[in-house]
Amino acid sequence: MQSPPHAAAAKLIEALRAPEGAPLPPLPATAVVVAHPDDEVVGCGSRLPRLATAHFVYVTDGAPRNGDDAGTHGLSVQQYAHARKQERDAALRLCGIAPQQALDLAFTDQEAALHLVELSRRLADLFAQWGTEAVIAHPYEGGHPDHDASAFGVHAAVALLRQRGAAAPAIVEMSCYHEGDGARHLATNEFLDLAPGQVDVDLTPAQQQRRRALIDAHVTQRRTLAIFYNVTREGWRPAPAYDFTRRPHEGQLWYERHGWAIDGDRVCAEARAALAELGLEGPL
Repeated sequence: MQSPPHAAAAKLIEALRAPEGAPLPPLPATAVVVAHPDDEVVGCGSRLPRLATAHFVYVTDGAPRNGDDAGTHGLSVQQYAHARKQERDAALRLCGIAPQQALDLAFTDQEAALHLVELSRRLADLFAQWGTEAVIAHPYEGGHPDHDASAFGVHAAVALLRQRGAAAPAIVEMSCYHEGDGARHLATNEFLDLAPGQVDVDLTPAQQQRRRALIDAHVTQRRTLAIFYNVTREGWRPAPAYDFTRRPHEGQLWYERHGWAIDGDRVCAEARAALAELGLEGPL
């Protein structure tokens, strides 16, 4: 029998926040849904061994279609996606998580927002299949279009399950990154806004080292992940409801600095169309 959503969220957050060495409460049936191979390290790196029974869902293959990232490593797009998957599996093994626990939806990196209907339905089916009680997900904060698309997919999947009259999991967000104060400042491992139930945990030296070891396993991402190498805090909270048809904050979003083919207005337009096709109304 599934726990009520608020109880499942509380159990999961309690397991994540517990001090090192303390007895851990039983983990609810948990899924971790992230946009890219390595996002779980950014958001939960110090706590991944505590999620050893969870399912892990990777929305994209981590390999942008234009091949620029792949080319810096002398790889084709397909080879780069394969390398990122191998690095992800190596990092998970360090945490006692088998590669078989990871499921790749394999949407193209930077294009998840173009597949919101399919993403939402697939996640809803997976949560129902697994009896998922709690989901760790990205917040909707404009850090990366795939993060925002993944957040939409999780929230829409939960709404679809409720629409079907089925048990639906609680959503627990992990702190990630977003536009910060000042020119070209990236705010890391902190939430954009305060929300009820937010828990921020200072990492012990051993937990910081665990994060670094997981980052080191992602060889192709060393430059990208360097900014997260000395992070000393992680945070989680029950997810608030979001209006995905509105930009997550005023002004320029972090990913809009990079000249990619998608911007916040396009993501919002895709969310509006997906809600209509799915028969859902926001906020989710």
